[in-house]
Amino acid sequence: MAAVDLTTHPGHLARRLQQAHHLLWTTMVSEEITSPQFGVLNALTAEPGLDQRTVGERVGLDRSTIAEVVSRLGRRGLLDKVRDPGDGRRFLLRLTDEGVRTHRRLTVRTARMNQVFLAPLSPGERAVFLDLMRRVSDAAEGLRSPEERAPAGPS
Repeated sequence: MAAVDLTTHPGHLARRLQQAHHLLWTTMVSEEITSPQFGVLNALTAEPGLDQRTVGERVGLDRSTIAEVVSRLGRRGLLDKVRDPGDGRRFLLRLTDEGVRTHRRLTVRTARMNQVFLAPLSPGERAVFLDLMRRVSDAAEGLRSPEERAPAGPS
């Protein structure tokens, strides 16, 4: 059997893109705060006081991953957990002052990194590329959470 052309395999290309992104992230944005951690900081900047499950949904992280990310950000003093006054069983997340400063600093760096990352594309190609990536990513979410795709029972 002949070898396949891996440049036609989306998973291979996605892995190469992820490697490039990781390299740029650690050199241009932060060696301490990961991209998923930044996603959580960003979600809480946009919507302070979300619970952990909702933050995970907003940034596309599963339950165990969001729990670890929140724990690490808490240990770094970037977010606080406060008991939900309406439901004592759950905690709401809020950025600390240091979390706000960190988010602000990293936002500038991520903008620069994204310019470098997308430099091979024209502005129009960037828009199409990001749209296509969003569509594939959104569809992939359904593959990860099959219970959300389950058909409704009889009406």
